[in-house]
Amino acid sequence: MIRLTILLILVSLFASCQTVKDEEPTGKPTVYIIGDSTVKHGRGDGAGGQWGWGDPIAQFFDTSLVNIENHALGGTSSRTYRTKGLWDEVLRKIQPGDYVLMQFGHNDNGPINDDFRARGTFKGISEKKEEIDNLLTGEHEVVHSYGWYLRQYIIDAKEKGATPVVMSPIPRNDWENGLVPRNDKSYGEWSKEVAHFEEVEWIDLNEKMAVAMEALGEDSVTGYYFYKRDHTHTTAQGALLAASFVVEGLRDAQECNLKEYLLDNPTINFPVKRNVFIIGDSTVANGDGRIVGWGRELSAYMDTLRLDIVNKARGGRSSRSYRYEGLWDEVLTQLNEGDFLLIQFGHNDGGNIDKAKYRGSLKGTGDETQEVVREDGTKETVHTYGWYMKKYIAEARAKGVSVIVLSQIPRNEWPHGKVERVNESYGKWAREAARSEEAFFIDLNNAVAIEYEAMGPKVVKQFFPGDHTHTNEAGARFNALTLAEEIQKLRSCELYGYVELK
Repeated sequence: MIRLTILLILVSLFASCQTVKDEEPTGKPTVYIIGDSTVKHGRGDGAGGQWGWGDPIAQFFDTSLVNIENHALGGTSSRTYRTKGLWDEVLRKIQPGDYVLMQFGHNDNGPINDDFRARGTFKGISEKKEEIDNLLTGEHEVVHSYGWYLRQYIIDAKEKGATPVVMSPIPRNDWENGLVPRNDKSYGEWSKEVAHFEEVEWIDLNEKMAVAMEALGEDSVTGYYFYKRDHTHTTAQGALLAASFVVEGLRDAQECNLKEYLLDNPTINFPVKRNVFIIGDSTVANGDGRIVGWGRELSAYMDTLRLDIVNKARGGRSSRSYRYEGLWDEVLTQLNEGDFLLIQFGHNDGGNIDKAKYRGSLKGTGDETQEVVREDGTKETVHTYGWYMKKYIAEARAKGVSVIVLSQIPRNEWPHGKVERVNESYGKWAREAARSEEAFFIDLNNAVAIEYEAMGPKVVKQFFPGDHTHTNEAGARFNALTLAEEIQKLRSCELYGYVELK
């Protein structure tokens, strides 16, 4: 209820603010955002569920009129953002009429010189400086105060005709007697002094957010706006909360006309979730409770704040029948650029080709075909297993979808004391199809089999309640975990960053 109340207050605040129109700048301006990981965490894709406020803030702007570019980088201080050359890259792009939003401070309190990070700055805003031979970079360097570095960003931006806006650093999720400690005697105060001295806008983001956190209470904040494991980096909800207060500060700004590009009634949808579609047979499908496929359990190991898992697997289907029955057409219409598709078929492809259930496919990955007359008199051209798999991949990739092909999970069969593999049949053909169409491939059959063998037949039998193919919930959960671990190894596939192993 408290969260809802605060959200309604914020929406009301945004809607009630009047837009002030100044003289239109020439061209479409850009808002450059610089800072540390509380502004942009990682690659800005919410890896690990953590976000910076520089990501959701774009949704408050009319991006048909202004560009938003978040150039913040985790781990940087006001000093290292400059010494690493990151500011030079931004400065080269700045044009007259642009804006620069900056927030530093979280990493400025570290050592001035060490062989680990060497990112600290001298406290305050003085002209204090010291020449060092940087133990980390090996470079000779002159280290200045926090305020000195902020001042240089402001001066540089102004010289390029841009408008700087300075933020005090967001608070950490630390609590003392029900209150959130402020940085108004340190980096918050120093950022304010520099902004006032240079006559640019300053937003007390630290105070604004701390007040909101205290209104919610520690129990409501921890685990929702911040994770329990980390008192510095915000969740998507925390990043959105911080962004809303930056926007509030921009609306109140007297000397910055960036407010004219803010939407009066923004529609906030953050984070924008990506979809993971899954197609396959009964070993993948949601099942009936007694029989459960791994597709139902995969969400337990993925970051569902950023992903929607859409399990379209259907029991009894093969690579052939899933397509023939129109199930694939339904999925294909829902796929969008940036989505992921997981494909696992094979268990039913060895069935009858020209008899009911008409789900067998030809062996291999070639272009061979067989004409079949079905019971209703209709004719069907049957292709190889690999042909069907390649069609799924090609059609999904044409829509900008990342495809991961999986070899089928193993059955509970143990010839010669080892779990039976499909390395020379459907596993091999799945790999070949993936390679042919430049999709990702995970040998799930072998990965699960290795784990089964480590547990032994008696333990594994408990995963199979009625036959040697279909798992119960425990078996499905185990297979989903194994798959998530394999996805995490696919460093060239973006989906690896969405794995969340408890």
